[in-house]
Amino acid sequence: GHNVAGTAVCDDGVVIDLSAMRAVSVDPAGRTAWVQGGALWGDVDHETQAHGLATTGGIVGHTGVAGLTLGGGIGFLMRKHGLTVDNLLAAEVVTAEGSIVRASADEHPDLFWALRGGGGNFGVVTSFRFALHPVGPTVMAGLVFWAADDTTDVLRFYRDFAAEAPDELGTVVRLGTVPPLPVIPEDLHWRPAIAVACCYAGAVEDGELAVRALRRFGTPLVDLLAPSPYVAFQSGIDATVLHGWHYYWKSTNLAGLSDEAIAVIADHAYAAGSPRSCAVMFHFGGAVARVPHDATAYAGRDVAHNIVIEGVWLPDESAEHAAAETAWARRFLQALQPHRAGGVYVNFLDSDDDPSRVREAYGDQIYRRLAEVKAKYDPDNAFHHNKNIQPA
Repeated sequence: GHNVAGTAVCDDGVVIDLSAMRAVSVDPAGRTAWVQGGALWGDVDHETQAHGLATTGGIVGHTGVAGLTLGGGIGFLMRKHGLTVDNLLAAEVVTAEGSIVRASADEHPDLFWALRGGGGNFGVVTSFRFALHPVGPTVMAGLVFWAADDTTDVLRFYRDFAAEAPDELGTVVRLGTVPPLPVIPEDLHWRPAIAVACCYAGAVEDGELAVRALRRFGTPLVDLLAPSPYVAFQSGIDATVLHGWHYYWKSTNLAGLSDEAIAVIADHAYAAGSPRSCAVMFHFGGAVARVPHDATAYAGRDVAHNIVIEGVWLPDESAEHAAAETAWARRFLQALQPHRAGGVYVNFLDSDDDPSRVREAYGDQIYRRLAEVKAKYDPDNAFHHNKNIQPA
């Protein structure tokens, strides 16, 4: 998330670049992996899937492991296996004063608690140890697209479909245009459409049953749901979200998918000017909701859905799109105001979000505890170029 908000670079400061530290070492018998701080999720998926194992990662292969993990880590496996932070067993951290600290349930448990959701506030994490789970390597996964005109009907169907879904079924709704992927017929490219992406973390034949009603709903434009290698599915949309493009995000947790909330989403989702802009909605519940509220610094345990509104345009399109896309995203978020639940996923905050939204992301109780840990490990707030937590 840090590259989107531009917080990975700063003026008159030091940028610590871990991009050469991408090693992943898997212990297949113990079902764990050590992952260096500069690794990307594609690196992790590739190495763990060689043993038929995986842990909850993002939905794009070239997302950095560190930023995604430290904010919580949401992805297709979370309903079955928990958030990325729920699978974090240990971390090696270089603190502001330069000491190397190992954080786990047994060592520096206060720091370990804070790292699981508190972001880049406590030090530079040079390596992570994750728990792994049997997944795939072939899973029932892919996207089903419907025309934008069908959005209201699809979302009303999806509301019930998601509520009844087994934990194994992870789904993400994407509203925007059909991406120009080679697997999609060319006449559909860039057409306004709603898509539901699915990944079933269990046997393929069970997955086929779990998604059957979705595939049969209405008249899909294209149905790409099929038995697929998990690794290929995880990196399937990488080409549609390239580094170096311009991104502007607004996000909130949703109180539910009422007919009124669905109407707002259908009204605003396709009003962007850039064909690359979209809105993406995640479904939580399952294992995410079963972790006690105070077990980690990630706060949104009782959220069923959140939405991130993504203004996206190419660098050479800034003159025509920058102002319009940012205005669209803000308008959309404003229209959702009556349907917002408390809280926001910290990785979806952008640089112009008010600092109060960082507190909103955690709630007062968790924020206070984070501020105390911050005071202990980074009292001078050296790590402040982030979704900042002030030392207590």
